[in-house]
Amino acid sequence: MGSFIGIDTHKDSLSCSAVDDVGREVDSVHAVNDGRGFRKIERFAQRVEATRIGIECSGSFGLALAQHLLAAGFDVREMPGQLVKRDRRSMAKGKSDTLDALLIARVVAREDKLPPPPFRGLTHDLKALVDHRETLLNEATRHRNRAHAILTQIRPGYSRAVPALTSARQLDAALELVEGDSGVRATILRDALKRVAELDSTAHVLEQQIDALVKASGTSLTQIVGIAAITAGRILGELRDVSRLSGQAAFGALTGTAPVPASSGKTDRWRLNRGGNRQLNRAMHTIALTQSHHDPRARAYLERKRTAGKTDKEAMRCLKRHLARVVYRRLADDRTLVLLT
Repeated sequence: MGSFIGIDTHKDSLSCSAVDDVGREVDSVHAVNDGRGFRKIERFAQRVEATRIGIECSGSFGLALAQHLLAAGFDVREMPGQLVKRDRRSMAKGKSDTLDALLIARVVAREDKLPPPPFRGLTHDLKALVDHRETLLNEATRHRNRAHAILTQIRPGYSRAVPALTSARQLDAALELVEGDSGVRATILRDALKRVAELDSTAHVLEQQIDALVKASGTSLTQIVGIAAITAGRILGELRDVSRLSGQAAFGALTGTAPVPASSGKTDRWRLNRGGNRQLNRAMHTIALTQSHHDPRARAYLERKRTAGKTDKEAMRCLKRHLARVVYRRLADDRTLVLLT
C-alpha cells in the first residue's frame, strides 16, 4: 500500500512527511531547498512508495521541487493553504514546519481532487510579467506622489499648469517649472520625475510583451467587453488551467464572486465573499466596471437588479457573478477547442 506525502516549503528548507491512508505518519525527512534536497526527497518518495505528493507554495518556494518530482514521474498536487489552516486550528500543538508537513500529508490523503502545480510555460510567464508590471506601476505612483508633494512646497499653485504627472508632456512641463533651480528639493524632484519616466517606459515594454503572449495563447477572452490584454493576462496567469476547476461554481468561489450564505432561522441572506484569489476578483471588478460604463447590456442588467430592490453595490456584485460565469464558459470553450484541434 502506497503512502501520501506532504511537503512544507521555505526559501532555504523543505520539510517532508509521509502518512498512510488513514493519516498515520510513516516517516519524515528534512532537506535543503536545492538540487541535492530535491534528489533526497525523490529517494524518500520512492522508498515510502508515494501515491500522491502535495506541496504548499508550489508556485513560489516549491516550484522547482514540484517540477523536479513531476519529471520523476510522481503525481504532484498543489496544496491550498486554507485547507492546512483549517486542520491546524483543530490541533493544540502550536505550529512548526514538521507539523505543517504532517497536516499537508493528511489533507493529500483524504483529498483526491487537489489541483496540479503550476507548469513553467506561457501562463507562468504571463503571471510573472503582469506581476512585474504591477510592481513598476506602484513604484511609479510613489515617485509621482513624492513629486506632487515637492511641487506643492516649492511651486505653490503648480496644478494650474501641470494638473497631473501621467504623460511625458506633463513630466516635461513639471521639469520646466524648476529649470535653473539648484536647490535640494528641485534636485530631488528632477530625480523623481526621471524615475517616473523610466518606470513608465519599462511598463510599456512589458505591456507589449503581455499583449504578444495573450495573442499567442489563442484565448478568446479579449472578445468580451472590458477585457483587454492586461486583464486577460492576469486571468490566464492566475488561473493557469481551467481544467483544474470542477465547474462554474468553483470558478465563482476562486474569483470571490460567489456570495457566502449567511442565513439564520427565517432570515435568508447572503454576504460578500472576501475570500478567493483577490487578483482574479480584481479582474472581475475591472470587467464589471468597464461594462457598466460602455456596454448597454450590462447597464440594463444593473437597472433590472436595482428595480428588484438591490442597492448599487449589490447590483454590481450580481453583475460580477454573472460575468464570472461568462468568463468561465469562454475559458472552457477555448480549452475544448484546443483539445479538438
